[in-house]
Amino acid sequence: MFFIADSGSTKTDWIAIDSMGDVLWTTQTHGLNASILEEETLDQRIKQNPQLIQHQSQVKKIYFYGAGLGVKTAAQSMEKVLSEIFINSSFLIREDTYAAVYATITPSQPAIVCILGTGSNCSYYDGKNVEQRVRSLGYIIMDEASGNFYGKQLIRSYYFNELSKGMKVKFESQYDMRNEVINKNLYENEKPNTYLAKVGKFVIENKEEPLFQKIIFEGLHRFIEHQIFQFENCKEVPIHFIGSVAFYLKKEVEKALDSYGLTLGRIVKRPIDRLVEYHKLCLLE
Repeated sequence: MFFIADSGSTKTDWIAIDSMGDVLWTTQTHGLNASILEEETLDQRIKQNPQLIQHQSQVKKIYFYGAGLGVKTAAQSMEKVLSEIFINSSFLIREDTYAAVYATITPSQPAIVCILGTGSNCSYYDGKNVEQRVRSLGYIIMDEASGNFYGKQLIRSYYFNELSKGMKVKFESQYDMRNEVINKNLYENEKPNTYLAKVGKFVIENKEEPLFQKIIFEGLHRFIEHQIFQFENCKEVPIHFIGSVAFYLKKEVEKALDSYGLTLGRIVKRPIDRLVEYHKLCLLE
C-alpha cells in the first residue's frame, strides 16, 4: 500500500493506492503546514484520522506534498512526524509546488505552474526540473491573489467603510466582525492564514460586486507582475493553475492573463486526483 498526500494550510487530502496504482480509499485531515505548526500538532492531526491509523503499519511509501516544505527544517519536521507514525514506510517529501507541477503538466512540455489557494506561489517547469524564483515569506507580506490575500483586503475594506450597505449587511450576517474576534483570529490563533482564507471566500462568492472585482483583479495583476513575470519566456509557454481560488475565479484569471498577453493552460481545483495518475505511471515503469 502507498499513500499520496497533498497538504495545504487548510486541509490535507490523502489517497491510498495499491502496487498497480489503483485507488483503495481516500480521506482528509486538517492542514499539515510544518512551517507554521509544531510537531505535536502535526502528530495529533494525523492520529485523529482513524483510517490512517488503521493502516499505519501497512503503508510502504508515502509521497507527501505540502505547503511550507520548501524550508529544510519544515521538511525535516514533517518526515520526523511521519516516520514515528508510519514505522514501516519510506518517504518522499516535497513542497506543494511539485504536486502542482505533476498535476498539470504535459510531460516534457515547459510551463509555468501557479498555486492560488489559501496561499500562492509560482514555479517554472522546463520539461524536467522545477525552478522557483521567489521564495515565499508567507501570508503577511506575500501570497498575492490567494484566499488569505482576499480575506485581508475584505477586512480592510469593511473597516474603512468601503462596502455598500447591502453587502455590509450580508457580510455581517455570515461573519463575526467584532474587533476582538478578528484580533484573536489574527494574533492568537495558530492558523491566521486559514482564517483569512475563509473570510476571503466571501469575495469570491460575491465576485460580481464592483468593489470585489477591483480587489480580485488587483490581486491577480500583482501576482502576474511579481511572480509570473519573473520568468523571461512567460509569454511563450502555457500557464497552469492549481487551487480553489483559481478554479472559482477562472474567468477573471483568464481575463487578467490575456491583458498581459499570457496564455492560460489548465486550471485544476484539487491536484490529488491527477497525482494518482502521475504516480501510477511511476509505479508501473
